[in-house]
Amino acid sequence: MKFDNKLKYKGYTGSVEYSETDGVFYGRVLGIRSLLSYEGETLNELKDDFHELIDDYLQTCKKEGQPIEEPKQEEKT
Repeated sequence: MKFDNKLKYKGYTGSVEYSETDGVFYGRVLGIRSLLSYEGETLNELKDDFHELIDDYLQTCKKEGQPIEEPKQEEKT
C-alpha cells in the first residue's frame, strides 16, 4: 500500500495518523462535518476499517433515510 498519509475510497478521503503511545494507526474522514473515525494496528487493518466505516455509513444513511454527506469537492480525487 502506498503511504501518503491519506486513504481514499468511494469519493471519501481519510487521514492517517500514528499513536506511538497506543501503537495504533488511526484517522478520520475528511471533508465532511460528521466525525467518522477508524483505527488499526497495521496500515492494512487501518485501510480495511476505513473501507468498512464508509460502507457502513452509506448503508446506515440509506436505511434510515438520512442524507449522505458528500465530501467537499477539494477532498474528492
